[in-house]
Amino acid sequence: MRKICVVGIGAGDPDHLTLQAAKAIGRTDVFFLLDKGETKASLIELRERLIRGYSQPRKRIIEGRDPDRDRTPADYTGTVADWRHRRSLVLEELIVEHLKDDETGSILVWGDPGLYDSTIAILEEILERGAVEFEFEVIPGISSVSALAAKHRVGLNRVGQPFQITTGRRLAEGWPEGADDVVVMLDAQHAFTKYPDADIYWGAYVSTPDELLAAGPVAEVGDEIVKTRTEARERHGWIMDTYLLRRPGRESR
Repeated sequence: MRKICVVGIGAGDPDHLTLQAAKAIGRTDVFFLLDKGETKASLIELRERLIRGYSQPRKRIIEGRDPDRDRTPADYTGTVADWRHRRSLVLEELIVEHLKDDETGSILVWGDPGLYDSTIAILEEILERGAVEFEFEVIPGISSVSALAAKHRVGLNRVGQPFQITTGRRLAEGWPEGADDVVVMLDAQHAFTKYPDADIYWGAYVSTPDELLAAGPVAEVGDEIVKTRTEARERHGWIMDTYLLRRPGRESR
C-alpha cells in the first residue's frame, strides 16, 4: 500500500519544523511539489531547503504545475471547487506515475494542513475516484495565525471569550456575531477598513525574511497597512497576510 504524509511545515521560518514533521521528511521516498510559478518561487525554496536538511539521500522530488485560478470570481465557491478538482487530477497523475507500492510520498504544506488548505480535501477526492489507492496521515504545523500572535506578543482570545477565524470576504459582509475578536485571512479587499474603532494586529510574510508587521487602532494605522500591503504585493508578485481584529473594551487573557 502506498502512503502519503501531509506535512505542515510552519509559517515560513525553517525552525518552525516540528520533530514529528522532521521524522516524516526523513522517511519519505518521494516529495510532491506543485509549482505556483516564478512569483512564488520562495514558497518552493523553503520546501527544498527542508528536504535537503532532513531527507534521505535516495529521495526523489517530483514537481507538477499548480493550475491557475481566477482570484476575483463571480462564483467564488464554484471557482474554488473547480480549481481543487483540477489540482486533484494533477496530483493523482503524479502519484500513479511516481509513487511505487510500499513507498511513502510527502506533500509539504505551508502553515498547518487543517487551516485554509485544500490538500486533505484533494486527497479525499482522489481516493473517491478509486483510480489509485493509498493511506495518508496529516502532521500539524505552526500556522500563520499562531505565528502572528507570537510576533505581536498577544493572545488570540480574551478571558472567557471566543474568537473566530474567517476570511476578508466574510468580514466585508459584516462583523461575525458572538465574537469580539476576529482573525482574518485572505483579505484582498482590505475589509478591516470598515471598522475604524477596532484594534488591528497585522502581519504579512510572517516568519520569513520579508516579514511586515503593524498594530494599532484601525483609524490610525489602517491606511498605512493598505499602502504597505499594496506595495509589497507589487514588489513580490504575491502576498500572504493575516490579522487579528479586536473590538476594544475587554481585558486580554
